[in-house]
Amino acid sequence: MTSKRGRKASSGSPSAAAKKTAKAEAHQKAAAARRAGKAEAHLKKARDSVAALLDDKRLPDDAKARLGEDYRQLQRLLDKLEQGHVHVAAYGRVSVGKSALLNALAGKEIFATSVLHGKTRHSEHTLWQTLDSGGIYLIDTPGIDEIGGKSRAELAAHVARQADAVLFVVDSDMTRDEYQALLQLHEKTQPLILVLNKADRLNEADRDTLLAHLTRRVAGIIPAQRIVAASARPDTYIQITTDAEGREHEETIQPAADVDALKTVLWKLLEADGKSYAALNASVFAGKLSERVGQEIVAARQHLAENIIRHYALIKAVGVAINPIPAVDLLALAADATMIVHLSRTYGIDITRHQAGELVRTIALQTGYLMGTVYGIQALSSLLKGLTAGLSTVLTAGAQGGVAYYGSYVIGKAAERYFAQG
Repeated sequence: MTSKRGRKASSGSPSAAAKKTAKAEAHQKAAAARRAGKAEAHLKKARDSVAALLDDKRLPDDAKARLGEDYRQLQRLLDKLEQGHVHVAAYGRVSVGKSALLNALAGKEIFATSVLHGKTRHSEHTLWQTLDSGGIYLIDTPGIDEIGGKSRAELAAHVARQADAVLFVVDSDMTRDEYQALLQLHEKTQPLILVLNKADRLNEADRDTLLAHLTRRVAGIIPAQRIVAASARPDTYIQITTDAEGREHEETIQPAADVDALKTVLWKLLEADGKSYAALNASVFAGKLSERVGQEIVAARQHLAENIIRHYALIKAVGVAINPIPAVDLLALAADATMIVHLSRTYGIDITRHQAGELVRTIALQTGYLMGTVYGIQALSSLLKGLTAGLSTVLTAGAQGGVAYYGSYVIGKAAERYFAQG
């Protein structure tokens, strides 16, 4: 009877271990689906933000021309987001093996390598892996310390800033310049992977010691799980063989690249959050550009508002100065209301003439004695005109016109600040 129960258990429902495995797989799939949904939400938000910035009609053409390269970069970011591309840049000193490392990852010779310094003169890229509906692209950059290559270093920094993840490549302990460059990258949004390349030149003990030292040195900047050793292009060696007749032959052997650990770390990082990193990077760039666009819009509006204020103030001043009829002086006050209506439209706010008149009165009350003096001089001048049948115009024109101009200018600047604050 015992054996029957045993056979029944073995041929019945799945074992507890199988159930546990199935449950874990289901949990992983659910987590992956949540990450995918989160990434798509990030992408949509970033695409909408970038597209809105590109289509901003408030920015004058001359301001767009000044921000031309930024707008072109923004368009490239939008294209990248729509295509689902994720960019990974290799970054580091000259001759640490960045190009060779990317070739090893790609599995083919794409990027130029040389024993000479500074072989990479421009950023280059190639497709590495597909990721959902997009792809992961590897980007090579010039060395950051090339003598006389300041522009190359700037280009490398620019590309690294635009990348969605950065491979920071070293071949020994970091120099002071490398560490400073790492700190600068750490201030950005991209995840960093520290790669100790040319690890084949070290014995196992020395390699482990150096990795431990690097891990301590970048603690708080790069997590330990993103610090890996690699051998992108191991040193060749001479192998001597003896044939059947006893003759020796030399053969140069090129060992295979060892980048498996890097592939694992990079793929795990990008598969989980690659598109989110791309969306975040685009959003950060768009946010910074949005600030500059906002500054350009404010400057353009201020310039236009200044012209409007001076235009209306001048018209009012001339009209008041040469006008011999007292009643028309009071009508000139309506010019301030018209000016405010015009200013409101400059700032995208529509108000009625009645509301503009109310704002003029509010500003007059807030400026108190100043506007009281302005209106007092205008009233006195009007009274003189009335008593002299306009003959005092010659005497009062200059003073009254100047006061009228100043009064309108004060009201206009106050209204401009009001509209600028929304």
